[in-house]
Amino acid sequence: MSEKNKVTEQENSVSQGVSRRDLLVSMGAMATMAYAGSATAAMKGHDHSKHSTQLTDLMDAVNSCTDKGRRCIAHCLVSFVEGDTELAECASKVHEMMAVCGGFSYLVASNSGYTKEYSKICLTVCEDCAKECEKHDEHKECKACAEACNDVIDAIKLSLA
Repeated sequence: MSEKNKVTEQENSVSQGVSRRDLLVSMGAMATMAYAGSATAAMKGHDHSKHSTQLTDLMDAVNSCTDKGRRCIAHCLVSFVEGDTELAECASKVHEMMAVCGGFSYLVASNSGYTKEYSKICLTVCEDCAKECEKHDEHKECKACAEACNDVIDAIKLSLA
């Protein structure tokens, strides 16, 4: 860049007030101050007890159940593609369980005040799912899903009884 262009650019930034560079530097400084403010909130004396689930065993059981449910539904879908609809009711119950356990997982993770009340629905849905999946325990995915649902049932009874 020639000296004349540099001088013209400097004159333009002065006449316009704030250059882009100054604006970016200011924004960086503001972001740093905002970050420092949140770091101050996390300093000594800040209560971290609610930052993670208080019901870790229940959380693990629910997450394992949704994982096993995904695998069960995938197995059912392959059966459907092959023309076998024997697992239709199983897939339906697992689908319901997935929806309920997915929501329940969020409540447990956040230590929600609704966890205990919602657990009653989750318990019933897991009982229904386990009962249906047990009818197809010759399929390893159905058997694993039933076992995972029973683990959730046990974890609810132990954690929230």
